[in-house]
Amino acid sequence: MANDNLKHIGEMTSLSEVINALAAQGYTLDFNLRSSQIDGGENPLQEFPEQFLIDKHYRFEGESDPEDEAIVYAISSVDGKTKGILVNGYGTSSENCGEEIISKLKTRTE
Repeated sequence: MANDNLKHIGEMTSLSEVINALAAQGYTLDFNLRSSQIDGGENPLQEFPEQFLIDKHYRFEGESDPEDEAIVYAISSVDGKTKGILVNGYGTSSENCGEEIISKLKTRTE
């Protein structure tokens, strides 16, 4: 992870530690898809997925409980002006709406 202010993912022990590190890098919008509302408006990921890219992602595996499995996506707009985080379960705890949106996003290659 060259040019990444985050420690290597193996050095981070919790989901909140990654979220806090990403927030410090400007990923402050909450893209979670529990509802379609963000700050009283529509979720831009749902409305305009073609305008966003996945910058990086981090997986967390529950050692003793499969329900603890999660993935954190650092997402930004194509122009880089809007940055946010989406947290979704994966495996048995995955949410269909989250996977549907993520499948529409491309990964930033720069």
